[in-house]
Order: sequence, then structure tokens, then C-alpha cells
Amino acid sequence: MPKFVKIVEVGPRDGLQNEKNTVPTSIKVELIRRLVSSGLPVVEATSFVSPKWVPQLADAKDVMEAVHNVEGARLPVLTPNMKGFQAAIAAGAKEVAVFASASESFSKSNINCTIEESLARYRAVTSAAKELSIPVRGYVSCVVGCPVEGEIPPSKVAYVAKELYEMGCFEISLADTIGVGTPGSVVPMLEAVTAVVPAENLAVHFHDTYGQSLPNILVSLQMGISTVDSSVAGLGGCPYAKGASGNVASEDVVYMLHGLGVKTNVDLQKLLLAGDFISKHLGRQSGSKTAIALSRVVDASNI
Repeated sequence: MPKFVKIVEVGPRDGLQNEKNTVPTSIKVELIRRLVSSGLPVVEATSFVSPKWVPQLADAKDVMEAVHNVEGARLPVLTPNMKGFQAAIAAGAKEVAVFASASESFSKSNINCTIEESLARYRAVTSAAKELSIPVRGYVSCVVGCPVEGEIPPSKVAYVAKELYEMGCFEISLADTIGVGTPGSVVPMLEAVTAVVPAENLAVHFHDTYGQSLPNILVSLQMGISTVDSSVAGLGGCPYAKGASGNVASEDVVYMLHGLGVKTNVDLQKLLLAGDFISKHLGRQSGSKTAIALSRVVDASNI
């Protein structure tokens, strides 16, 4: 078990991107500030994609301008192509992320191109980033299953992860986009990937559709992974994956890690308040089991 786990908070980007009602820029900025002040070392701030595809993040430039002086955390942004990369840099981004898929069908429906075409796009982005000394993170989606193709062979995931690593991505996040993975399918996938990319350059990104995120994270830690993506209040989901629920909740990951004696440098209390803040704004209960349980404890003590 690693002594320390780095949590990459994806709530402001991956968590909010599919919300139907527009979340005001000021709320997004306040959420980022609260997440940073809870001690999270990396908070994915937004995405420079076409507003036509993701209207919720049309204010990416304004968000970046508002958080440029926030200190204490890295604030990467997602850039799907060269145009997005240039817009991100112009807005002051100091770190970016690109996303490929291990599923050919998902790549075509999600980013409108084949896996090979997406990798060619990202070679251009990573090469431009290198010249500016901008770190690039890579995502691989559908690492265990795809809504169209079903089960994805671990060798396909390993191929895409290796390509991203070799083009210069410092970290590759392996995403179970539709949340179908169990420890039984996650372990062989990780074995295939760690054979070609060092475990210290890998992260895991689980969705909780079937409630399997925490056991999947646990086996990943046991296999030497020490970076975990999560989303405050369990926000998010995949617009192209029917029935896919949100990301694993950051509060639940921190609660489990602290229970295992693993350090995160995150103040759970402050994180809970950030989750409460965004859940109230969205007008619904938090997707975090820990947040719900602890709020009941507080309510019970007031009786």
C-alpha cells in the first residue's frame, strides 16, 4: 500500500461538464478555491473544447482568468486538439490534459476520429507543449468496457497508454468511463498496462455506476498505483455512456484512504464543505456516501 496517494480532483471539469443548467462562472471559481483550500494538490479546472459540444464549459477562459492567482495546487485543463491547446495557453493554463480511448467506437462517437487519428492529434499537442515546458497528462477512456463494443481487451488499453507515455505524457489516467469494472477485470488491465508504462506514471479514474469504485481503487493501490482521480460529491458521468453515473466521490476516497492510514494531505472537513456548497447550488443531495453519513451524524447530535 502506498504511504501517500495524490488525489486529482476532476469535479469542476468532468463533474460539471454535463450539468443541464448552466453553472455560473462565479460558482465554478468558488468551488475551485474551496477544493484547493481543502489541500487537494491537483484540481482540474475546466476544458477548452468547442462550446457547441460542451456548452457548460464555454466560460473556460473566464474561469482561468479568475483562478490564475490561486496558489497551492496545480490547475490543469483538458485540451482535445491544437486549437484547444492554444486557447488554454493564451488563457494562462500551465498544465494540460489530452484524452484518447481504448475503444474505436467510443473514440468515433466521443471525439469524432479513430484512435490512430486521435494519437496523431496529441503528438502535435505534446510536441507544442514540450517547447513551452507545459506538462501534459493523458487519459485513456473505456479501459474495461465500452457502451458499444462491450469488453475491451487489456492489450488495447496497454497500446494506447504506451503511445501516450512515449509521446511525452508524464501521467496516464486509466478511466473506466462507464463504471463496469470490478477487481476481476481491473487487475488484468493493470497488469497489461504496467508491463509497458511504469506504475508511478499511472493514475486510475473510476465511475461508480455499479458501486465498484472503492474496491477497484483498493486493488489499484495494491498494484503500485498511487494517483487517484475523483470528483467532489460524486459529480459527473459520461454523456455518451447510457446509465453511467458519476465519478467516485472524493470524500469517499479520502475517508477510505485515511482509514487505511494512507496520507493525502486533504482536510476531509473542508472537502465536505466544498461538496455541500456545490450540491446546494445544484439543488440535490451529494453523491458521496461519506457526506450523507456524516450529515446524518450531525443531524442526530442536534436532536
